Amino acid sequence: MSKWEEQLKVYDELVSKCSRFERKGKTIPYTSANGHMFSIVNKDGELGIRFSKEVQKKYIEEWDSDLFRSYNSIMHGYVLIPDKMLEDLDTLAGYLDESYDYVMSLDPK
Repeated sequence: MSKWEEQLKVYDELVSKCSRFERKGKTIPYTSANGHMFSIVNKDGELGIRFSKEVQKKYIEEWDSDLFRSYNSIMHGYVLIPDKMLEDLDTLAGYLDESYDYVMSLDPK
């Protein structure tokens, strides 16, 4: 099983812990609400979660992470989730819920 396939299983398990939304996308898995995408798994099997600029800066520093990249482009607003955080999906589900709350506070697209 490839890293992408393994990460997809983990992502599906993560999203299943959050009852307010569901996973979308067949080839590029993501979540969205209110017309805004707020999490995505890239082709390398990396997970990015969207936060406000202030929260993004805080988490990049706290998690010793970076901005998320997909197809060689920086996705501003998204934080790369370190692999070690995928070991605690209950905690990570809280961050995904936080991201959902953030996009729900934005004007709908």
